[in-house]
This record gives sequence, structure tokens and C-alpha cells, in this order.
Amino acid sequence: MSGFDTGWLALREPADKAARSKVLATELVTHLDGLAAPTIMDIGCGTGSTYRSLSSRFPATARWQLVDYDQRLLHEAERLIGGAMVSYHQKDLTNLASLELEGVNLVTASAFFDLCSGDFCEHLVERLASHKIGLYAALNYDGRISWSDPHERDGEIVSAFNRHQRSDKGFGAALGPQAAAHLDSSFASRGYRIAIADSTWRLDRSHSALQVAFLRGMISPVAEVSNLSRNTLEAWLDFRLAKLHDGGRLDVGHVDLLALPL
Repeated sequence: MSGFDTGWLALREPADKAARSKVLATELVTHLDGLAAPTIMDIGCGTGSTYRSLSSRFPATARWQLVDYDQRLLHEAERLIGGAMVSYHQKDLTNLASLELEGVNLVTASAFFDLCSGDFCEHLVERLASHKIGLYAALNYDGRISWSDPHERDGEIVSAFNRHQRSDKGFGAALGPQAAAHLDSSFASRGYRIAIADSTWRLDRSHSALQVAFLRGMISPVAEVSNLSRNTLEAWLDFRLAKLHDGGRLDVGHVDLLALPL
């Protein structure tokens, strides 16, 4: 699986932090407070957004293992975070056997599982359950995209975008918008206590750069899986960018999931 552009990750980080469920984060902190020196493994860590969002609320004794396939992103994470209580590990996450889970209390991931297949999630859940490890999975895209100013092509374009989200992203055919529901079912079958909460992006003019990047990023995936012409897509994009200039708002649906062993 190839890594993401560092510019995109930096652009979305403030929106991700604002969208994370505060209720689930508080429940997670309560869980970790009961452990003397918890170890957290963050998979698909990118440049360390999850760490920056949560570490200040976690016990001071917590140790983090940041894991990603992309060494470039890991170097950036280490540059931004440093070395105290944090280690960095390059792993091919398609090989779950490479994850050394002994002594890990919690696995975290953000904006990750919608890229993964059902088989991948099943294998990971089985490994976590066998070690009685919890999972905090934040910002799973759930298929909802809406704008304050509707356009007649919105539904068709979002539908095509969601079809593309279910294509192979390096882990097999991706779950896309069904990721959180799949994790919920998998953990429930193993007796975990599960909580799910909304973490929708609610973007206004103050997020204009993120809105522009998101809109432009929709065009190629939609063109790849739909019969819409390039002219139609460009006209839609021009409309969206004009409405953004006028103060248009964009909501992108995400959900957070916390699964803890009983």
C-alpha cells in the first residue's frame, strides 16, 4: 500500500481533531487510566495525527508504537513528535503476523479501516481478541457527503465516489463506507463492549483549502467508475468551487468506534 501525501495529511489534521468524538475519547482515557503503563500501537499512523490528538489526555506513563508502511511518513512523524515514549516501526500491514502485540494494551487507527477489506479486518479482530486488546478506530468514512447548496449531480457523484471507495486500496476490496459496521459486528461476535459515535467533518469557509482539496480529489475516482463525462464533472466542480467562494459548507460523514474486551 502506498502512503499518503504529507500535505494532505497536514491539511486534514485540524478537521480530524475537531471531529473526533469527545465522548469516546473520554471513555478511552478512563480505560487507560486503570493501567499502570499502557502501551498503544497506532497502525497506519501516517505522520502521527492520532498521537498528537490524544497523547496529552493519556497517562504520562503511556508508551506509543507508531506503525506505518511508508518510511517517509514515519520520518516526518519522528521529526514532528520526537523520541520520548514513542517508537517508530516500518511494517507491511498486509502481513498482520508482523505486528508484535505482546504487551500492547490498545491498538488505534484513524481514517484507516475504510481502506481495508473485510478479510483484513476479520484477521485483525481475531488477533486482537486472542490478546484481549482493545481497538480505537476513528474517522471511518461512512458514505455521507452533503453540501449546503445542492446540485442535480450530487447524488450520482457521491454514489460513484462510494463505489470507488470499495475498490482495492492495497488490502483487497475495501469495505469503504461499511468499515465501522463490519468492525462492530466482528467485535460483537467476540464479546467486546462496543461504542460508536459520530465524527463528521463539518467544513465551512475556514476550511476552504481542505474543501478544495477534497473536491478536486473526488474527480478522478468518480471518472474512473462512472459514465459521467469529463465536461460534466468539471462543470460540477466549477459549481462547487464557486459556492465555496460564496461560503458554502460541506459535511463528510465519519464515525468513531471503540471496542474494549470485557
